Amino acid sequence: MLKGSRTFSKDSVQETGDIPRINEPAPDFTAITTQGEISLSDYRGRWVMLFSHPSDFTPVCTTEFVSFAENYDRFRALNTSLIGLSIDSVYSHIAWVRNIEELFGVKIPFPIIDDLGFKVANKYGMIQPGVSETSTVRAVFIIDPEQIIRAIVYYPPQVGRNTNELLRLIEALQTADKYNVATPANWCPGDPVIVPPPKTVKEAEDRLKQGYNCKDWYFCYRDLPEKRR
Repeated sequence: MLKGSRTFSKDSVQETGDIPRINEPAPDFTAITTQGEISLSDYRGRWVMLFSHPSDFTPVCTTEFVSFAENYDRFRALNTSLIGLSIDSVYSHIAWVRNIEELFGVKIPFPIIDDLGFKVANKYGMIQPGVSETSTVRAVFIIDPEQIIRAIVYYPPQVGRNTNELLRLIEALQTADKYNVATPANWCPGDPVIVPPPKTVKEAEDRLKQGYNCKDWYFCYRDLPEKRR
């Protein structure tokens, strides 16, 4: 695994008041959603994409929700659950998802958190005063099956997220974990991956004999033994 080696208690992030960071435990929460009460701990054993949006009934957020819903089966194929959040009531969320279905013919299959009290948003640093003190930015937290944060992405309110890139990010993380490799710039599923650099002189010598596509002793590509899809 290409994970960090630091050890944290589950409540360490909440105690310090810091914004969560990569390779730290995702702060647990229990919240009311459009699909009833959920806790993050309910999702242990699955990947999670927890994301916030600035507000219900706004055009950019609507396009994102339509895209996430249309690609929902692709997320499920990666063992990934989606959880949305904004500083709106569950009643607003319900009205909005019904409106999306009426306008676009798309059902929203994932829960949306009611966070009027900012409880979850504050735990995850989703409210950034330089943008707004009353709405969340477009934050994305990719959380692995052990409930460790593996990636964090922020977008400003004016820019919608790229669903294909988020799917690529999740698949890259899963590929890195499964094969103990890294993925190069612009990597897509099925492309060659990068072998971790050697840690000793002997490893550096040996790897040049292992059939990898090496540019130099520290920079080697390999093909995966099987395709992800």
